[in-house]
Amino acid sequence: MSSALRPRPVLLLLLLPLALLLLLAWRHWQGPPLPGYRLETRPLVQRVVASGEVSSQSLARIGSELTGVVRARHVREGDAVKPGDLLLELDDREQRARLGEAEAALRQLIDAERPQARAALREAESQLQRAGSERQRRETLFARQLLSAEARDQARHAEVAARAARDRAQLAAAALAEGGSAEQQARQRVEQARSALARTKIHAQVEGSVQTRNVEPGDLVRPGDTLLEIARQGSQEILLPLDEKSLAPLALGQSAQVIADAFPERVLAARVAWLAPAVDPARGTLDVHLDLAEPAGFLRQGMTVSVSIETARRERALVIANDALRAVAGGRAEVLRVRGGEVERVAVTLGLRGTALSEVVEGLAEGDAVLAADAEPGQRVRVRKQPLPAGVAE
Repeated sequence: MSSALRPRPVLLLLLLPLALLLLLAWRHWQGPPLPGYRLETRPLVQRVVASGEVSSQSLARIGSELTGVVRARHVREGDAVKPGDLLLELDDREQRARLGEAEAALRQLIDAERPQARAALREAESQLQRAGSERQRRETLFARQLLSAEARDQARHAEVAARAARDRAQLAAAALAEGGSAEQQARQRVEQARSALARTKIHAQVEGSVQTRNVEPGDLVRPGDTLLEIARQGSQEILLPLDEKSLAPLALGQSAQVIADAFPERVLAARVAWLAPAVDPARGTLDVHLDLAEPAGFLRQGMTVSVSIETARRERALVIANDALRAVAGGRAEVLRVRGGEVERVAVTLGLRGTALSEVVEGLAEGDAVLAADAEPGQRVRVRKQPLPAGVAE
């Protein structure tokens, strides 16, 4: 190659700074690089996420119908019980004594009082018969004028008295007869004493598990005291005190996922079963109850859980990152779109709202670039693209 065609070092030294200046001028004209996103179409799930606790729809509170001292306790927290299982025993000496008295009184009625009443009735009937015969004899003598009127009247009075005594004996015998009022009362006292004795043993009425115990042997208990609490079998639920700001998308029947903090690897399916009719004004929350799809024996009453409720889903949605939204008001917002290298403010209509992404239903198109940083309309900028969260947007 001739020396005339070789690049001159001086010329290269002059062109290199010039190119660098042109590049810097071009970059300055393009504007500063700002973080932003390009809108994509992907599945979108709207969820409400909150913390709750394991609860029970039905918690049976066990108490005593009697005042007494606890003699024995047969269960403790966590024990599974079935109807009829013995839970507690009270000291029953007083009740046994009362039952013995009532049974003795019933035997006394049957073995002694009833035969005596029958014998007294027979004696009264015999006395009445004799008084009647005597009255008839004196009536005959008086008619023959062989007896004074006073003696006749005495016989009449004696017959009346004997009849009254017979009537009283009949009433007493009837009361003491088999199935009579006296026997019924005596048997009722026996049954009451047996019932009181039976109440000294406290049995489970429902199937479930013992949640709390508030009594030990030697404690004095009274009616109205809660001695044990039993969560009914199959009544386990999730209680979610949800902030009232998150209530709008919530509805009965929505599916949810429940994860106990103590067992993060176990994901449980549930559904929204009940919404409280009023908001707690002190906390600003509303109680939401979720039913589990299947029993979860590892859950314990009061255990903390994380809940994610699916409130809506789109299989294809135009999504935008929430940090790109400006002036959000209900279902309306503004974004800073970059078109032709210049920033412009665009009003958009939103659909589903998630914790990180939202659906754009009007105002933008797929592939549009929007800023996640502040800029002035008309300003030239370069978009430093950032990826939207991967997978199903929430």
